[in-house]
Amino acid sequence: MTVSPEPGREEPTVKVGARLRHLVVIVGPTAVGKTQLSLRLARTFDGEIVSADSRLFYRGMDIGTAKPTAEEQRCAPHHLIDIADPDETVGLAEFQQQAYAAIDDIHRRGKLPFLVGGTGQYVRAVVEGWRVPRVPPNLALRAELEAEAARDGAAALHARLADLDPQAAARIDARNVRRVVRALEVCLTSGQSFSQQASKQPPPYDVLKIGLAMERATLYARVDQRLHAMVQAGLVEEVQALVEKGYGWDLPAMSGLGYVQFRPYFEGRATLDEVVAEISRATRRFVRHQANWFRPSDPSIVWLEATEAGAAHAAEVVRRWLSGEVLASAAGQW
Repeated sequence: MTVSPEPGREEPTVKVGARLRHLVVIVGPTAVGKTQLSLRLARTFDGEIVSADSRLFYRGMDIGTAKPTAEEQRCAPHHLIDIADPDETVGLAEFQQQAYAAIDDIHRRGKLPFLVGGTGQYVRAVVEGWRVPRVPPNLALRAELEAEAARDGAAALHARLADLDPQAAARIDARNVRRVVRALEVCLTSGQSFSQQASKQPPPYDVLKIGLAMERATLYARVDQRLHAMVQAGLVEEVQALVEKGYGWDLPAMSGLGYVQFRPYFEGRATLDEVVAEISRATRRFVRHQANWFRPSDPSIVWLEATEAGAAHAAEVVRRWLSGEVLASAAGQW
């Protein structure tokens, strides 16, 4: 999506009063153009960007995560990017705490915060005010539970959660092994049910949620185009540098999309073409997973096409919302 203003026409900058508690949220699938739209809106509305993409936390993982470039980050201040090394873990509770601190700091300075990202769990934790269990990761227990799921099946692990915490089991899909493992981890480590510790208290923000949409076939083509550009930009060398620094494939950062798929390549079990094809398939699965977090039928989200016209419309929606205009919505369309 092209997001720069038309030649010869600069969009006016809109100042935001320091006392306002507005929060603009930009969501959508990977590769749809969230970064470019957020930069355009941040420039127009004197804003700063808070990343809600869990893959952008890690230093040295730039190409494979499509991290905003240094030039892009100079266009608008960014927060929660490069906050950890790949062998560190940034849990949901820690992210939420840092996101609230960044948003509140932006408000204090009279700027407009933009929460931007495709990690649905992280976005909703901030917007809905999840009370996240503050139980630190237990990697040994996680490995044990994951092995149990691999041996006995995801349904069996989910049944174990149902015995310990029926409420959590009712909310978590048995196929989502990662969430089942985390819920069990909290139960077994803390001695309290996951559902008892996970409640909601919405933050004191006036939230506008904008979703970028694109026809699925077109999006898949963009995914493949971006992936090939990443390889040309040095993705293989980036992964090799991480491996040479001793970062293991079992780390959460290294097990992420665009990195773990390289393991058979570096172990001599796959060609680069095979790795690229597997990343493409995995990214398409990820796109479908992202749709489960933010649905087109959600009336709280303003869904716009990822086009120049859509970007211009987004700026108009934000401008009207900041002015206090009450906007009618229908099936997420404004």
